[in-house]
Amino acid sequence: MTGGASGLGRAAAERFALEGARVVVADLDHTKAAAVANSLPDAMAIGVDTSDAAAVDRSFDTVLDAYGRVDVIFNNAGIVGPQTPLHETTDKAWREVMGVNADGAFHVLRRGIIAMLAGHGGAIVNTSSSTGLAGKPNMTPYSFSKAGLVGLTRAAAIEYAAQGIRVNAVAPTAVMTDLVAGHIARAPDPEAMRRLLETQTPIPGMPTPEDVAAVVAFLASDEARWITGHTLPIDGGFHAQ
Repeated sequence: MTGGASGLGRAAAERFALEGARVVVADLDHTKAAAVANSLPDAMAIGVDTSDAAAVDRSFDTVLDAYGRVDVIFNNAGIVGPQTPLHETTDKAWREVMGVNADGAFHVLRRGIIAMLAGHGGAIVNTSSSTGLAGKPNMTPYSFSKAGLVGLTRAAAIEYAAQGIRVNAVAPTAVMTDLVAGHIARAPDPEAMRRLLETQTPIPGMPTPEDVAAVVAFLASDEARWITGHTLPIDGGFHAQ
């Protein structure tokens, strides 16, 4: 799983390990990835910049050399980028977000599908966002990239269904990760920011990384064997309004 050193990726790594999986914790920060892997019973850590296609290819080669197959991919690495109005967004900021959220997700998906085609199929879960389903101000690059993942998920699901590869996505609302906690703490009025985040969905409060990991584990399991091409909001009912 990419972005596995913290947040949703770490929670998913812990959940999959609990289910008995051999887990590969892949992250830009190899030190943190190793710390997560070392806390699990049967795990490997890999440092990888998913925006670098060659680095992604090398990472899959390492995994295949060690384990011989890839059954599940949580394609989760992503960044938010600067939060500015669209007309103030620089080319550099746009490309940084696209490099990870769009190009990186594509690199992992492409190489993962190659591995699964050579094996016995598998399940892929991409991390989109509620911001990819409903736009938010000052987050244009992020919204664009996460909306693109919805289309990428559908296209790949249709293209590889007959080969036994399922592709789905999750679209969480704001999740109480360390990153979000830091965002709250840095706000001019942290309590007001917390209240805003906790009241933006019909179900009050915020999901935890473990809540998202449970959905990812379901979509990757045989219990979801007839589910492909879907983007599942984890949004407390926001998109039902």
